[in-house]
Amino acid sequence: MARSRGRNHSRNKQNLPLTPKELKHDGIDVEFSESLADTDDLEAQARSKAADQRAKARNIRNK
Repeated sequence: MARSRGRNHSRNKQNLPLTPKELKHDGIDVEFSESLADTDDLEAQARSKAADQRAKARNIRNK
């Protein structure tokens, strides 16, 4: 039995956005205060820095 190729059997489907409206932000930057940071914030920053370093190292190796 053959598969349909790109046919949309139901023509009444609406395309839904991947991100709900309430989760989208308006592009406003939020200020971060080191004095108000808790351990989760500091851990997230450390993970972010480590991920950035890994990505940079990967880019250097692939060039």
